[in-house]
Amino acid sequence: MEISQLLKGVLDLAVLAVLRDDDGYGYDVLRRLRVAGLDEVGDASVYGTLRRLYKAGLLTSYVVPSEEGPHRKYYSLNDRGRARLAESARTWRSFASTMDSLVKERA
Repeated sequence: MEISQLLKGVLDLAVLAVLRDDDGYGYDVLRRLRVAGLDEVGDASVYGTLRRLYKAGLLTSYVVPSEEGPHRKYYSLNDRGRARLAESARTWRSFASTMDSLVKERA
């Protein structure tokens, strides 16, 4: 199975998790996901996910002026986003546990 297919189902959770402790702008979120090990994640996917989560009311945003190019739009989790992160994390842990049990090799 390709990682890109798996990412489609969990990118919202990954982006929310990355923003849990620190606000971030698009490229920063992308970089943090890649540093965490999600090397396959695409730029457009992350930017689209940020816009969608914002429109869904799970993120707030603010603009920070930059002296080195265009201003940066930062995103942060709001209360609804934190609640969604907690709910999605519970769902993920349950699903991952089930999958681990299914695919575990028997000795």
